[in-house]
Amino acid sequence: MISLVTGATGFVGSWLCEYLLTKKNMEVHGLKRWRSPMENINQIAGKDGLKLHDGDLRDAVGVNKVIKKVKPDYIFHIAAQSFVPYSFDNPHETITTNINGTINLLESIKENKLNPRIVVTTSSEVYGQVTKEDLPITEDCPFRPQSPYGVSKAGEDLIAYQYHCSYNMNIIRARLFTHSGPRRGDAFFESSFAKQIAMIELGLQKPVIKVGNLSSIRTFLDIRDAVKAYWLLATKCPAGEVYNIGGDAHMSVGDYLKEMMNMSSMKDKIKVIVDPSLLRPSDVTLQIPSSEKFRKATGWKPKYSYLDTLRSLLDYWRAKTK
Repeated sequence: MISLVTGATGFVGSWLCEYLLTKKNMEVHGLKRWRSPMENINQIAGKDGLKLHDGDLRDAVGVNKVIKKVKPDYIFHIAAQSFVPYSFDNPHETITTNINGTINLLESIKENKLNPRIVVTTSSEVYGQVTKEDLPITEDCPFRPQSPYGVSKAGEDLIAYQYHCSYNMNIIRARLFTHSGPRRGDAFFESSFAKQIAMIELGLQKPVIKVGNLSSIRTFLDIRDAVKAYWLLATKCPAGEVYNIGGDAHMSVGDYLKEMMNMSSMKDKIKVIVDPSLLRPSDVTLQIPSSEKFRKATGWKPKYSYLDTLRSLLDYWRAKTK
């Protein structure tokens, strides 16, 4: 069997490739942009490991070339412009990458007359700002995206559904809530916290952590549980369906930071200050999902606690900043 992971060098993509390589008789291919850093996948790329292909989702010809060559049985579409604040500064790039890139991928599959199982990962950001009456958020909750990124993911979600309906393509959509762990980029709040704490412990930064909105409520999932969920989506779930996937623990970003600081010997010396540049023009502040539909369909449940994720993320940055 052959799997293709788009965005293979990224945080989620690298963990997913690594997980797929543990499957018996699975040949794993990754699509990446030619200039992508290789740090996340150096340990699995090469002979008898991950097979890499250069390509940009915005380049329909290049994408078609890879699809035609690989002929995958499974496709995990992870690649995206995924940083919400950046989408406010570059909405055109965000929309083009996430919506047009998905169209290019699905068109290539259609034109090559292939019939793979396709997992398209969108985001909890499609739901936008919900009310307490909407909680827990189910798959039927209306889309109210609050950022260009959220809009792009809503479009990607709808395009994937349309291609399933119009062309009977085996597409399953996944709306992932906050998921984290080692390799998470430091542009994202929980990884930024971990990096700053690690640098403070080493004396590389003053004992001050800069933060954005700490009152936002998030539900946290470990990346190691997330990639298992992707595999179950591809192998256990019917085409055309959509599933929320999230962890069991929800708390404010501020409480998450406190838990992480409590794991540091510097916890009593660190000051926290709000940096206005880290605040978004509009924010999604309440994300508590229901993953009941997915859990009933697959039997999946998280193995790692949010404290496991916190500890492994902090240890990752401690090792990385030495």
